[in-house]
Amino acid sequence: MIIKNYFENPKKLHVGTMEKRAYYIPYPPRDVNKSNDRTKSQRFHLLNGEWDFLYFKSIYNITDEFYLPGYDRAGFDKIPVPSVWQNHGYDRHQYTNIKYPFPYDPPYVPVDNPCGAYVREFNVDSSWMGMNKYINFEGVDSCFYLWINGNFIGYSQVSHSTSEFDITNHVHEGTNTIAVLVLKWCDGSYFEDQDKFRTSGIFRDVYIILRPENHIRDFFVKTSLTENYKSAEIRVDMDFTGSVPGIEYKLEDSRNGNIEAQGKAQGNSLSIKIDDPKLWSAEIPHLYNLVLESEFETISVPIGIREIKVEKGIVYLNGQKIKFKGVNRHDSDSVKGPAVAIEDMLRDLMLMKQHNINAIRTSHYPNSPLFTELCDKYGFYIIAEADIEAHGTTAVFGGGQDGKAFPMLAHDPEFEEAITDRVKSCVIRDKNHPCIVIWSLGNESGYGKNFESALKWLKGYDNSRLTHYESALYPPEGYDADFSGLDLYSRMYASCEDIIEYFQENVTKPLILCEYSHAMGNGPGDLEEYHEQIEKYDGLCGGFVWEWCDHAVYMGRTEDGRKKYFYGGDFGEFPHDGNFCMDGLVYPDRRIHTGLLEYKNVLRPLRLVDENSKDGQFAFRNMLDFINAKDCLYISYEVTKNGEVISEGIIDDPNLLDIQPHEKKVISLSLPDVEEGDCYIKFDYIQKTDTPFVNSGYQLGFDQVKVDGDKVGLQEDKITNILGESNSGGGELSLVESDRNVVIIGKNFRYTFNKMTGVFDKMVYDNNVILEKPMNYNIWRAPTDNDRNVRHKWEEAGYDRTLSRSYNTQVFKESGNIRIITELSLLAVHIQRILSISTEWNIAENGLISVNMQVERNMEMPFLPRFGLRLFLPEYISNVDYFGYGPYESYADKRRSSYMGHFKSKVGSMHEDYLKPQENGSHWGCHYVKLVSNCGLGLLITGDETFSFNASYYTQEELTSKPHNFELEKCGNTVLCIDYAQSGVGSNSCGPELMEKYRFNAQRFHYTMFIKPFTEGT
Repeated sequence: MIIKNYFENPKKLHVGTMEKRAYYIPYPPRDVNKSNDRTKSQRFHLLNGEWDFLYFKSIYNITDEFYLPGYDRAGFDKIPVPSVWQNHGYDRHQYTNIKYPFPYDPPYVPVDNPCGAYVREFNVDSSWMGMNKYINFEGVDSCFYLWINGNFIGYSQVSHSTSEFDITNHVHEGTNTIAVLVLKWCDGSYFEDQDKFRTSGIFRDVYIILRPENHIRDFFVKTSLTENYKSAEIRVDMDFTGSVPGIEYKLEDSRNGNIEAQGKAQGNSLSIKIDDPKLWSAEIPHLYNLVLESEFETISVPIGIREIKVEKGIVYLNGQKIKFKGVNRHDSDSVKGPAVAIEDMLRDLMLMKQHNINAIRTSHYPNSPLFTELCDKYGFYIIAEADIEAHGTTAVFGGGQDGKAFPMLAHDPEFEEAITDRVKSCVIRDKNHPCIVIWSLGNESGYGKNFESALKWLKGYDNSRLTHYESALYPPEGYDADFSGLDLYSRMYASCEDIIEYFQENVTKPLILCEYSHAMGNGPGDLEEYHEQIEKYDGLCGGFVWEWCDHAVYMGRTEDGRKKYFYGGDFGEFPHDGNFCMDGLVYPDRRIHTGLLEYKNVLRPLRLVDENSKDGQFAFRNMLDFINAKDCLYISYEVTKNGEVISEGIIDDPNLLDIQPHEKKVISLSLPDVEEGDCYIKFDYIQKTDTPFVNSGYQLGFDQVKVDGDKVGLQEDKITNILGESNSGGGELSLVESDRNVVIIGKNFRYTFNKMTGVFDKMVYDNNVILEKPMNYNIWRAPTDNDRNVRHKWEEAGYDRTLSRSYNTQVFKESGNIRIITELSLLAVHIQRILSISTEWNIAENGLISVNMQVERNMEMPFLPRFGLRLFLPEYISNVDYFGYGPYESYADKRRSSYMGHFKSKVGSMHEDYLKPQENGSHWGCHYVKLVSNCGLGLLITGDETFSFNASYYTQEELTSKPHNFELEKCGNTVLCIDYAQSGVGSNSCGPELMEKYRFNAQRFHYTMFIKPFTEGT
């Protein structure tokens, strides 16, 4: 090798690097950049752009000293910095969740360790001379060696943290050469086993900053508040390089530029006292600008004044109880991988604000310092997590998530320095950011002496924030672990029962759900239940949904224009974890999942908590922590009858909306008298004024409740009510019966009933085929990602391949009616009966079909995905009209983003295009659904109870079998599923099993359904 082997030496984590410091960018003297745009500083020189690049499959393939000036780089390619080389045709993508992508043999990594050589020139002009020059790398995966003009400068690791080198004595005026060798793996890779695509390269900014010989090296801003929060002290402790006399300071209000304080520091510290300070919170992110000036340099940083603490097991910010309404966020882009730009960060934060999210866990590493600055500015609570995850220890032979394997690295003294170093890298860089209210020691790495050591350092260095580490649950077997330095008790994917059990004990630490409600595919379905627990217990300070975005690699488009996204296993890699990386609230291109809409409304800022609609009394609770409702929103409401608006209004009187944080208030409304019909009142909570990410008029959430009346519900004769026609008057019926079929013939229809299966094979109405393939009883759904565990039980029980078998069919011709009674079962090859079904079918003179089903389930088998009928209609019957929960897909446990109403749509637009196909697009709680062609041929479905329906161009078999959405093929029909019931979706992909109340687990049930073909205008 042409390099020293630092990359397998836990005692050589950094060579030649500067001592860690807080992030800031210096400016020339008296130059205060209030925009906080570092590119505007004359002391900041970005080295991003195209670099020469040469990829090697093994470190041992490098024989030339490529880093020397003048080296012939004719064989080099070009690569952008920042980027990762897997996105530019080198190596291959690999996604793994837990398993290490190399043998477990710490500190050693594979001998053939891929690497990339980066080289470029940069120019130094005369203005640089006489200044110290420091080069910063904000993110390099996994480790790197640095040369300037052929001189070895140093080595560093910790992929997601900043490494800084002093290159003052190695550069000269004119053209200079920088060379970097990046290795795919190093001993630090054992601590970077995060659940993500494994990528390599210089993926964050590289820049040089110029500084006078004597300067402020580091500083720590600490704020404290009096008990009544009426005054604050800002203390700044500084560390110098050389002698820096006469530091002057100035504190400005960032909103209006007013100077709150100014003066001169005494030695290496200063203290500023402020009366009536404006405090920072996620809801009101008030910042001050702290300016530190010396003779040759100015440093300006935004700071916030706030206090985070725990009292009696409850988290308080600025004296107020708060709740974290959070998400876990990776740096991820389908084209750029982890090399996200500030525009990508802003897009994420805008979407989060628009969906009522107030907190982010930087899973599982420090984010770019630019991201943290944005969170200061726009208002988000941050759990800043150290770049530590060693989850792969649980996947070794004989391992497991227990006290034996999990703490192997956490308790091994050889890695004590490495773990503490990673915690220091996170804390020291980001210590001056008010948005960071919690330090997290890392993720899923077990617990032991090394984390105790890191925690001891952390508490000694910064006791102004809370500390968190979920993996403290896994100390070594028999080890008397010390948890005293942890302020929070953290759980991943705790069930609601686990939460209740925790608070039944005599607990002293707040509970935080660092990961919950796994948002993979169609889900999550338990957000409201978790919210109820979060609101119930003051000691439950909130949670962070896993996770923000789907991880996938964009691979272009198909011939017909569909986007192609690849996930784990699509690149031929081993090991991999399939599509487990696609578990976000947004798609890779940031299109919104319905799960994010669900979360948005669960987190709405105002909630209807009690009502007496008969008397027009409605009690609202302000769910915010610091803002009065009257200052941020108003209410728009409408009353509907059978889905049509009959009354509406606005509540914008500040006196009515004067609701303090956490308080509730009753508002009286005068509503129209309701004597009949299905009536609801819906309250929309509307943004009052423009904010950086949310414009006035934007809907922040809603509530809907049923309006009491003397007679509630759709009129009894639903067919007459919806279609405006009688059930009789079609002329006399005739029938033709054979051993296999019963053909019922009316004035304008012909139905064929299969006596062997107990359902209709064909339906013709007004000389148009309306049922093109035999209908069938249906209990299967294309497994959702959250069905990934229970699906195996379902498949073992044969739910995916059922057929119906009729034992006895009786046909009766009666006055104006034909009645068919069947006894049948639903079963599968080599499987006993799943369901026993008794049905009574009635066909009226006008073609109306009614069926009453009495069903008994085999209780030895798992709960059902669904039960209902599946109909195959002509594809051109594509217009959908329904009265139920919409406009988004809705399920028994996932319906908070939808509401009861009258909706119209197209079959094609009802498909939620999950990247891995699965059950989608159903609508819960429906009174009726009509499907109709552009020519007026249609079918109406209703029932004696509400039902769920799904209309799609894809069969459930197609959705089950195809691994990618771009591979789906339409079946040539409109497939209509009418379900008496369907199980909820839950979050069991990585969370608790589906709640009992949302499982379709009834032993006996009955349902009456009405099916009516029609032609509009006849």
